[in-house]
Amino acid sequence: MRYVPAFILVSALGLAVLSPAARAEVLDAAPAGFTVENSGVVPVDAGAAWAALVGQVDAWWPKDHSWWGAEGRLSIEPRVGGCFCEVAGDRQAEHLRVVFVDPGRRLRMSGGLGPLQGMGLDGILEFRLEPADSGDGAATRITLHYRVGGYSPDDIGQFAPVVDRVQAAQLGGLLAHLGADDGDGPTATGSPRAQ
Repeated sequence: MRYVPAFILVSALGLAVLSPAARAEVLDAAPAGFTVENSGVVPVDAGAAWAALVGQVDAWWPKDHSWWGAEGRLSIEPRVGGCFCEVAGDRQAEHLRVVFVDPGRRLRMSGGLGPLQGMGLDGILEFRLEPADSGDGAATRITLHYRVGGYSPDDIGQFAPVVDRVQAAQLGGLLAHLGADDGDGPTATGSPRAQ
């Protein structure tokens, strides 16, 4: 008999209350892995979006989705081999490892976020930045794409809806930091605003 770990259920309930604007869509899910994608538009050019993505992560990443909350300081070294790390005094965590950098366009990192890391799962998380037509000047579409896989005695695909909602909250932090209004919040890839 398969079960859903308690942390998944608690996380899902909490996110349902805290992230009402985030719409979940899972691109694919199977027992060995899943892919989620969220997207939103910000009223800044790709250079400004990139600077906030890599240089101000501590200001926009939700602290309730870090190891040490407000005590931790997050940083991204935007170079191959760089670390998306969190430091809180002597405590340190590598959230992800940078594997591809195309400034102003794409940042790809490898690893398992949060509890996925402790489960031995791996993934590729990618931020894609591309020009968006806002009608009001410079705008950038930011897409957060995350594909996770690996061995687990559990059906990894069952984690996909919760991870998607967490990713929407994380992307939502960046979008809000860059001045997006609620109408530009994260959307599932197939929704009308994501077209």
